[in-house]
Amino acid sequence: MSKLFLVKPRLFHHRWFYPLLSICTALTFWLSSLPAVQAIPIEKLIFHGVRILQLSTISERQEIALGKQINDSMVGREFKLYRSPALTQYVDLIGQRLVKVSERPDIPYTFQVVDNDGVNAFATMGGFVYVHKGLILAADNEAELASVISHEISHIVGQHSLKQMRQIAIAQGLASAAGLDNNLAVQIGVELALRRPNSREAEYEADRLGIIALGRAGYVQQAAVDFMEKLLGSGSPPTILSTHPATSDRIKTLQQYIDPSLAERGVGMNSSAYQEVVRRLM
Repeated sequence: MSKLFLVKPRLFHHRWFYPLLSICTALTFWLSSLPAVQAIPIEKLIFHGVRILQLSTISERQEIALGKQINDSMVGREFKLYRSPALTQYVDLIGQRLVKVSERPDIPYTFQVVDNDGVNAFATMGGFVYVHKGLILAADNEAELASVISHEISHIVGQHSLKQMRQIAIAQGLASAAGLDNNLAVQIGVELALRRPNSREAEYEADRLGIIALGRAGYVQQAAVDFMEKLLGSGSPPTILSTHPATSDRIKTLQQYIDPSLAERGVGMNSSAYQEVVRRLM
């Protein structure tokens, strides 16, 4: 009996004590290396655990996961999706065609149709793109619709939401030495997607990357300018223009981005065919 009781403490001592001591030593060393003004209570670190995001070094996997959380917080709460799997599939086919020729084709993209008659589209990080039903109806042809989808894909390519989130977190003092609380990141992500416009620089970059991808996918690049000019001349600007830089300036810049050899060459300009498809899928 005595041997049995002598063995157990030794096993426990060797299996648990030294690994635990190593972890505590490493954690103490890491905490002591932080600047004093940024020190974080150990109980707060333990409480948050993996819910802390270091935005400056966020991985692709973390970005996708964060985008999914933002999407889950918006769908059904902030807006409803349009109940037409066929229409959603049509938008997805256009989107995936553009993704393949984009500068970031290796992450999963999700394209969804928002049940809203407003002329708008938006995106959030991790590959989530949203197109209003009203914008699909406002487009004259598939190339015009594709030009908007390509623009939104390009915001994801440029990681514009992630960069803007980082700027907001720093400006408002929300990020600590460890990073940004995941719940706060989701809240900021929802705000960025729905209520805060992208920067002027981000919009122009999305225009440039978007129109390049549009041409690579085989669509007529001029359709991007045509759609923007039509919306500009429609009276009061729709949401997709009111939250962007001056439309007239964007049109001039877009025209400079167009490859002359692709300006009028490509697919997606058949208006009657597009209207028939949309009518049938709606």
